[in-house]
Amino acid sequence: MTLRSLDLEITGMSCAACAARLEKQLNRQAGVSASVNFASSRAVITRGEGAPDLSSLEKLVEKTGFGIARADLILNISGMSCAACSARLEKLLNRLPGVSAAVNLASEQAHIQYIEGMTDPAGLMAAIDKAGFGATLPAESAASPDKPGQGRAYTDLLLTALFCLPFLVGMIAMAFGAHHLVPLWLQAVCATVVQLYSARVFYRSAWHALRSRSANMNVLVCLGTSIAYGFSLIVTFSGLRLPVYFEASAFVILLVSLGRLMEERARHKAAARLEALLTLKPETANRIEGDSIVSRPVATLRIGDLFLVRPGESIPVDGEVTEGETEIDESMLTGEASPVLRKTGDTIFAGTLNTTGVLRARATSLGSDTALARIVALVSRAQGSKAPIQRLADQVSAVFVPAIIAIALATFLIGWAVRGDASWALVSAISVLVIACPCSLGLATPTALMVGTGKAASAGILFRNAEALERLHRLDILALDKTGTITTGEPRIENIVPSASISRDALLATAAALEINSEHPLARAILRQARDENLGMDLALDHFRAVPGKGIEARSGRNIYRLGTRDYLTENGVDCDQVPKGEAGMTEILVSRGEHYLGVLSLSDALRPEAPSVMRSLAMQGIETIMLTGDTVSSARAVASRAGITQLEAALRPEGKVAAIEKLRGPGRVIGMAGDGINDAPALASADISIAIGSGSAAALETADLVLMSADLRAILDALSLSRATVSKIRQNLCFAFGYNIAAIPLAACGLLNPALAGGAMALSSVSVVSNSLLLNRWRSARTEH
Repeated sequence: MTLRSLDLEITGMSCAACAARLEKQLNRQAGVSASVNFASSRAVITRGEGAPDLSSLEKLVEKTGFGIARADLILNISGMSCAACSARLEKLLNRLPGVSAAVNLASEQAHIQYIEGMTDPAGLMAAIDKAGFGATLPAESAASPDKPGQGRAYTDLLLTALFCLPFLVGMIAMAFGAHHLVPLWLQAVCATVVQLYSARVFYRSAWHALRSRSANMNVLVCLGTSIAYGFSLIVTFSGLRLPVYFEASAFVILLVSLGRLMEERARHKAAARLEALLTLKPETANRIEGDSIVSRPVATLRIGDLFLVRPGESIPVDGEVTEGETEIDESMLTGEASPVLRKTGDTIFAGTLNTTGVLRARATSLGSDTALARIVALVSRAQGSKAPIQRLADQVSAVFVPAIIAIALATFLIGWAVRGDASWALVSAISVLVIACPCSLGLATPTALMVGTGKAASAGILFRNAEALERLHRLDILALDKTGTITTGEPRIENIVPSASISRDALLATAAALEINSEHPLARAILRQARDENLGMDLALDHFRAVPGKGIEARSGRNIYRLGTRDYLTENGVDCDQVPKGEAGMTEILVSRGEHYLGVLSLSDALRPEAPSVMRSLAMQGIETIMLTGDTVSSARAVASRAGITQLEAALRPEGKVAAIEKLRGPGRVIGMAGDGINDAPALASADISIAIGSGSAAALETADLVLMSADLRAILDALSLSRATVSKIRQNLCFAFGYNIAAIPLAACGLLNPALAGGAMALSSVSVVSNSLLLNRWRSARTEH
């Protein structure tokens, strides 16, 4: 009996009892012996004969309430020539145990999730190599404009063109009546070199495809040119009085090779936005070592290291400013044209440009943990994902090549039977083989997505996947949080009214002591005011408890201190009738000790200046807006009125926002929610489109469908505009790709297209689709136009 052992990482275990429960469930399965270790979060499973397969074991683990961890891997793929290649490789990878893969023809990458312990990167790369493709790990730095092997491709193209020159001379001579200027033997020699040397890449790819019982574009090219070349060779050496088609086979190979190179260059331009992001990070950093400043490779920096950034230099890693003040150009991350002021205590990001002053900073995030690295990873994942609109193209591509071979065979047989001319029928069949193009179908969606997501990233707009980009343009209702979204999120204290039993300073100090552990914008305003007035926050408090949407309480000896809304204090027995009503638009924070009212702090939060115009623009686009906030009704109404929002729900707890979003749902409606990505997590998760505004946090990048690095609300309009433009390009590309094949194949079957002309048209069809996608680069952000 063969025993197979698995060492899997288990997620979701919270205690030793979890491990024991999972182990018990696994050991109940026939042929399974399992040991689950809570400390290492791993399960070692030995499977004998009759044991369930990995898929069944994974379902069992999930049913028990846990999960099996999967690792992410991106591989650069070489050797793909058409959509059939990417579809074949994707199918092959997904057949491997524990592997889920998506292969992108446009970016020439495979995005793979696999279960560690079942396979590893080396095993996946070996499987790809065995299928006839090449696989390499992507370099951390940007790829060069000319990929490895591209120089050889240009040399081969030049050689192919040289051996096609006699055919061109012969064709020109025929136009002037000279029909046999190029000897038949010279045509045979030139065509042989082209067929056996220049087309070797096509034959190699076709062989690998056929060996794995599938067919790709190269099978069609090889089949068509081989038939034309072989037929001509037989005619030449047998002395038959029939026309030869050496020039057709040679020119098809030349034009297809030229088209592939043009397509490669165009695809490289489509990926240029992501590569531009990769080049932002400098290679060296000025590390502060004692009294010295030493230039070191960025990779040698460690968290906590101090570094210096001079004017004109890029920030090497994410850090916190410890000394200095400067303006930093963050447009590459946020899309904002104007530099922003950064001073002591502020966060700075890798890849952004220091424009004026000298900064000293402490490293806080390195390598893949920096905001830039997370953004690049997010954009890469989005480019590798598939939009729902691509499904039809994928289904067609899967059966395209066999269908074309069948059509070509039918063309030959029917043409010969109807016209009685085998030579005419053969040429028509060859034209069908070489003009059909699944490449344009395979490139229609991913190239537009690559350009669209790359363009979005340069404007500080990050889509988590292709589905989010496609769905955004169908947005019907947008719910927005108030604090930090419609307002600046930097409230300030306008008024402090203590009760008779406490002084103003003591009230402020008490409120600050209660808010000491909070990150809420209102808490930061109170703490900032207390620090600015040099007030001591030495009230000894413990047993802090936050009540979501209401306030905070803590103990000091026998006294319970509370801070929060009027309703919160009233619920806890505090008489708030004596509290004066605040001004409209003000947020009131009341403070109490036990059941004794201590005073009220009134805060205001400035409306974002662009908010009214953005709300008007959304209304003009047919998108309803509604404000959802935990603030008081009076404060919410004042802000909504100034912003031009007519619908609002106030005094909501986090679960209240979720309920409000559910109420907005209707048949076919797409509901969006915009918030800060952390405080509004439940509401964001419940919406069809979640938009995290002004957040480069890891939590926002991992959970939100759309992350806007800028807090400028016009970024929402930019995202909508770019979504519409990208979806429009995808539709244009698909219409062109389907239309090209629907129109070209019948023309070729009717003998109206010469094989060489057909080969050229096929090559140019892919280039046209990619070039159309590149027109998305014309899109401009409303925030950067002047």
